[in-house]
Amino acid sequence: MFSFLSKYQDVALLFARLGIGLSYIFVHGGKKLIGGPERWESTGKAMQNLGIGFFPVFWGFMAAISESVGGLLIILGFFFRPAATLILITMFVAATKHFSDGDPLSKIAYPIEMGMIMILFFSFGAGKYSLDYKFWKKN
Repeated sequence: MFSFLSKYQDVALLFARLGIGLSYIFVHGGKKLIGGPERWESTGKAMQNLGIGFFPVFWGFMAAISESVGGLLIILGFFFRPAATLILITMFVAATKHFSDGDPLSKIAYPIEMGMIMILFFSFGAGKYSLDYKFWKKN
């Protein structure tokens, strides 16, 4: 019944990549990145929930890079699966932090939802309209 939609899969992936990537650059990662060491430290302290309590500034900086540079790579469809994997890991840490803080489900749900999107991205690849496809002829 909906088989005609399969020819639009690559266009749909492009629009999804643009929306999600821009969100990560401007709403999440970018704010963390320009927040500087104080913001990185507070973000990096989330690693304590996983038993990693050393160098919170480093871990916070890595989360900011994962989200901002990862968002750009998602948009471009370049090193797409590694970028989706890094963001998935970052979302896992965010979800565990919110859960351990006793935050309401509404706050825990967002990183879980974004993690699920990263799993879908990893599964489908970047699509035909991506740099991965241009350089390696694979999505």
